[in-house]
Order: sequence, then C-alpha cells, then structure tokens
Amino acid sequence: MVEATGGGGGWLDYDCDGRSDLYLVQGGEPTQPASSSQPTDRLFRNVGDNRFEDVTASIGIDERMYGQGIAVGDYDNDGFDDIFVTNVGRDSLYHNEGDGTFTKVTAAAVSADSQWSSSAAWGDIDRDGDLDLYVGRYVDFDPFDPKLCLSKSGKPGTCHPKEIEPCPDEFFLNQGDGTFQPAAVKLGLFGPDNRALGVVIADFDNDGWPDIYVANDTTDNFLFMNDNGQQFHDKARLLGGAVNSNGLPQASMGVAVGDYDGNGFLDLYLTHFHEEWNTLLQNLGPAGFHDVTAAVGLSVPTMGKVAFGAVMQDFDHNGWFDLLVANGHIDDLRSDGIEFEMKPQLFAFNGEAWEDRSPPAGEFFDKKVLGRAIATSDFDNDGDLDVVFIPQNSPTAILRNDSERGHWLNLKFVGRTSNRRGIGTRVSIRCGGRTFMQELAGGTSYCASNQPILSFGFGECRGPYELDVRWPNGVHQIVTDVAADQLFVLQEPDRKVP
Repeated sequence: MVEATGGGGGWLDYDCDGRSDLYLVQGGEPTQPASSSQPTDRLFRNVGDNRFEDVTASIGIDERMYGQGIAVGDYDNDGFDDIFVTNVGRDSLYHNEGDGTFTKVTAAAVSADSQWSSSAAWGDIDRDGDLDLYVGRYVDFDPFDPKLCLSKSGKPGTCHPKEIEPCPDEFFLNQGDGTFQPAAVKLGLFGPDNRALGVVIADFDNDGWPDIYVANDTTDNFLFMNDNGQQFHDKARLLGGAVNSNGLPQASMGVAVGDYDGNGFLDLYLTHFHEEWNTLLQNLGPAGFHDVTAAVGLSVPTMGKVAFGAVMQDFDHNGWFDLLVANGHIDDLRSDGIEFEMKPQLFAFNGEAWEDRSPPAGEFFDKKVLGRAIATSDFDNDGDLDVVFIPQNSPTAILRNDSERGHWLNLKFVGRTSNRRGIGTRVSIRCGGRTFMQELAGGTSYCASNQPILSFGFGECRGPYELDVRWPNGVHQIVTDVAADQLFVLQEPDRKVP
C-alpha cells in the first residue's frame, strides 16, 4: 500500500547562498528494514546556471527509511534551514549545523514513533517565536506484514483506506531548548477516523492566530481553530470545511491555499480521487467555507483524475492566481478504461471563473505521469516561481517558468522576535483599486516544502507599493515606496506588540 502514495520533496537554502537547493525523499523496498542496501534521500545543491550537484554524501544526510515527504523550517532560529522527513516508520529531524552539514537529532528532539507519516507542517501556533510541528499520519499499515486486499475481480490491489485502521496525527510543541513535547491530545488536535494526507497552518478567521486544516482520505477533514494558542476546536462541520457540497467526505490528499477572490480570507483547494471533483472552498469569513467548485468551472475538468500535489500561485504575475495540480492513479486499471498515468493540469483564474490553461503551458503538460508532490521556488532567481514536479517511476522534473508576465514583487522575511523564517506573516498590498493579500503558510501541497517567499503579481500596476505587514507575533508594520519587479527582504521591526 505504501508504494502507491509517496514520495515528496522540496526546496531549502541549506547553505544560505541565496539559491534554492532541492531535497528528494527515496523509497526502496518497503518490506525490508532501513539499511545500507536501501537508497538514501538526496540533497542537490543549486550551483547556478540551471545546474544542481548531488552533495548528499558530504553533508551528513543518511536517510534510508521508506520516505514520504519533508517539511523545512528553522526550528531553533539560528538562520539555517532544518529538515523534518516523514517516513513509513520512524520520522527523522535533521539539524542544520550552519557549516554545510546536518546532524540527525530525532531521538534527542522529537519522539519518532514507528507510524506511517504523510505531510507535515511548521507553524508557530502559540506565537512564542519558535516553530511548532504538525505531523499528519495516514493509516496503521505494517509493510512487514501487509494486509491483503482484493479487488472486485479477486485480484490483489491497493487497500481502500477504510480497510485499514486510522492512525492519530501528532503535534509537537517547541520547548525552545532544541526539544519538542507531543501535545496533540492536550491541545485538542485530534478527531475521529483521521487519515491525514495534507495539512496547512494559516490564519483562516483573521484573528491573528494560526489555525490548522487537515485533508483526510475518505473521512471528514479537520479545521482546527486556534483559541489564543491554548486550545484548538475542530469547527470543520460548523464552518463547512469537513465535506463537499453534497455533504459527503472525499478522498482528500493535497491542499493549496490562497485568497483567490480577493475578499481578505484564505481559501482552500483540495485534491481528490477518480470520479470525485477537486474541491475549491471559498472562505466567507464568519459565514464559513462554501464549495464553489462547479460555479467557477473546476468540477468537470477534474472528475476523471486522481490528484495529489497542488499549489495556488500567480505564475504569470497578471494579478490572478493559478492552480497547478499533479495527477496519477494509485492502481493500474487501464483494463477497465481508467487512466493510470495522467497529465498534470494548470488552471488560471480570470476574476470570475477558472480556465484550463494546460495545453499552452509547455510540453510537460502533454506528458502522462504518476504525479505526486509539487513544490514551488524561484530556483533561477529571475523573479517568477518555478516548480519541482515529483512523479513515481519516472524522473523528477524541474519546470522552469518562462511566462510573459506583469509587474511583480517577491517578499522574503527575516523574523526577530517572530520565527526566523517568518512563517505565518501576512502581507496586504493595495494597487490599481484592488487589495492583494497573501500569508506565508506552513505546509500545503502534498508531502512537499515550498521556498518561503510570497510572490505577488500585479499585472499592469507598476507601483511603487505600500506593504501592510502583520508578523506572526502580532507586530504591525507599514513599508512604503517599495519598487516593483524585485525580491524585497522584510526585516521584522525590533519592537513589541503595543
């Protein structure tokens, strides 16, 4: 069963040279324990000029568990990216020593149970200045003694998730001394029959406290609303984020986030299974989330797909978000007329509806693959977001963005009393009669980690721009006269919340 889901990867700047490097998890033989005979995860250093070099052997990464995904975050605020790896079995936490090497600190820092972890997300839920960690767990599946599941025709196949017992997620509260305390039960971060595959940490009700949305496979999704960092309450059913417009749970896998309609609240896009549509949940604030998929033209194009990774970004900087989705089945059912390998999809919002822009997006979008993880980064530092696309059984693809684009502004954050990466920072920019809002969310996509920047597109609106910034600890900052078409580094003001 584990061979159908992973794997992931993502971006980090491990050596602080200003270029995004790439970490990719590996699989191997799931019925064998971790050993030197199994492949190790890989880290590729970005050396510029569209080239990467494999530096795994020289930096201390020796990760031979059956990999699923990663979450990148500077958990000790020393200015260097650390890596949490989710596995089938024990997860791993690698501390960046700042000298170009990593040290595996799992046993000393995080209790790593032998569970099947999927996606994970960093976020400062108590706003104390350091990053906490949510780890999504899938099902209680033993690859050393796997359950045999049969299809309708009696052939062995991938087990339906409801044929396997669920596995509770875990939340690790950062103690500020290099260690973490398991706190899911204490904080109320649990629910019935969870089978988590995607997770995002962001402020969905605009109260200044980061909430947690969990995409569960075939069961209700969770929307854990943050009560001042002391307790969480699952309000997915109350606010409309648990099920689709028919009142039914879907096979949720990946999750993308962004304020696509410009109403000042973060919306959600969820990826799903064959004969289910991927769901766009419009956030109407106090009125909750509403399934608007059919109304904006997104239901029919995704009904025949099995979708995993997804990102919501403005790739051509025209001022409207785009959706990039990775597709690919978990079983080979071509004898039943169902696609196995599938083409990825790119949708563009025009202010009223979403349009399928896959055909003109490049030759990769005409290629059928078993798509899984997607993560974004401006790896070539030309201002637009590029993509790493991680499929199964075919090479990982780096998709360089060569779009004709409008005016833009990329923002990088340096926290002081907030976490160093600025995860949870929210920025609003008003230009051309519109307000553009984004938040640097924790998690998103599927088993993946994006470069921690916000990329704004403004179309023909050239600025200069005024930035309204809310840092994770609540500090409010106004930055004026910011020129267009640049990467702008925001330093957190050295002052306390009034």
